[in-house]
Amino acid sequence: MIQNYIPIFFVIAVAAIFGVAVIFSSKLFGPQRPDKIKESPYESGKKPFGNTKERVSIKYYLVAMLFIIFDIEVIFVYPWAVQFKSLWAEFGIFAFLPMFVFLIVLEIGFLYIYMKGGLKWD
Repeated sequence: MIQNYIPIFFVIAVAAIFGVAVIFSSKLFGPQRPDKIKESPYESGKKPFGNTKERVSIKYYLVAMLFIIFDIEVIFVYPWAVQFKSLWAEFGIFAFLPMFVFLIVLEIGFLYIYMKGGLKWD
């Protein structure tokens, strides 16, 4: 049984060795001429400003949560909706209940975002 997986392990080992070899060969053979400009942080062609320990607004995370919730909802609900008629014919109410529970969990996420003010775009 394990003999069937030997080629896969071999390919993974060769890929890992190749990746490590490429990284270290660029360090070994590449030019090493550091200076102040090359070692400075670069951000969109502008000099960085401010402290790195600044707090990020909760709105940033709420928008990310909204995107993930909409994304997950579309990925799971669309195929279910396309097949719903055949699922209903075969399973009846049991085709609807798991998706109903899933949508309730997503709505709890929407409620959290609404309570935190993530839907107010000011």
